[in-house]
Amino acid sequence: MNNNILRLKKNEIIRNMCVDTNFLQDQLIQPIFISQKVKDSNEIPGLQDNYVMSLDRAKKQIEKDLKSKCKNYLLFLVPEKKSQGNFNLDFHFSAIKSLKDSFSNDIFLWADVCLCSLTDHGHCCLYNNNNEINLDQTLLELSNMALAYVNAGIDGVSPSDMMDGRTKAIRNILDKNNHNFVPIMSYSTKFASNFYGPFRHAAESAPKFGNRKQYQLDYRNKNDALRASLRCANEGADLLMVKPGLYSLDLIDDIKKQTNMMVGAYQVSGEYSGLTLAAEKDLLNFNEALKESWYVMKRAGAQFIITYGARKAKELELFA
Repeated sequence: MNNNILRLKKNEIIRNMCVDTNFLQDQLIQPIFISQKVKDSNEIPGLQDNYVMSLDRAKKQIEKDLKSKCKNYLLFLVPEKKSQGNFNLDFHFSAIKSLKDSFSNDIFLWADVCLCSLTDHGHCCLYNNNNEINLDQTLLELSNMALAYVNAGIDGVSPSDMMDGRTKAIRNILDKNNHNFVPIMSYSTKFASNFYGPFRHAAESAPKFGNRKQYQLDYRNKNDALRASLRCANEGADLLMVKPGLYSLDLIDDIKKQTNMMVGAYQVSGEYSGLTLAAEKDLLNFNEALKESWYVMKRAGAQFIITYGARKAKELELFA
């Protein structure tokens, strides 16, 4: 049995996440935003029941979520200060450690690994003086970030930057530091999409210049999307992902066949807020539409779903 298999058997939550014969609640992953600047909580525009929270408020939210059997989280951390490199990760380390000290194995905590909320320019990479991507330095910073998260107690890391080679760099640094059994859930096919607006508001990650088409995928190109996931698989990812989920349904089965790996879908903020805003206008039943959207992604072959409504699953009476 190799480490890849063992990493996906760490505890009951991730084992349920990877079951392929049932749709289980642990296959829904709830994004959670913690900001060093927020004193209590700020609602995220368009994302019903989702907030940017202080660490203390986030703990209260998780306590509430656990009563609804919501246990699988993707963590986004927003620091008070931004820079152009040599990032201070003290806040990130202390927040993760505090969460895991509080909830231990009651939750499975993934951490988004990206530079966009750390850089003062809002991009997912570092640049040279001539405004070209400094790939080597970017990979070093991403690897160090992932290692810091794991040292703090994170259960799994999820690189979202779309830099070539980042999955390999992260796997290498984790293995070299005896973290062989920490899984990588890679944003393996991530498009330069128009549907990320509410998220960028929450994570304070909108680029200050240009756009992300220089490194995220062109939504017009299927072959590039398939190659991106194949590259992440070959570099050591344990789980793959398409983003945005509902606008990438055609890719899930092809990626699974080419990689023989489990592929999830991220129901992104713009997709989710479309349901929220339509419901506010009485144009649809929110709970029924949300349930339908999840089943459509499962029908397309999604192993897991990252969704801003994961904590509503009990209310939807989707699972026994």
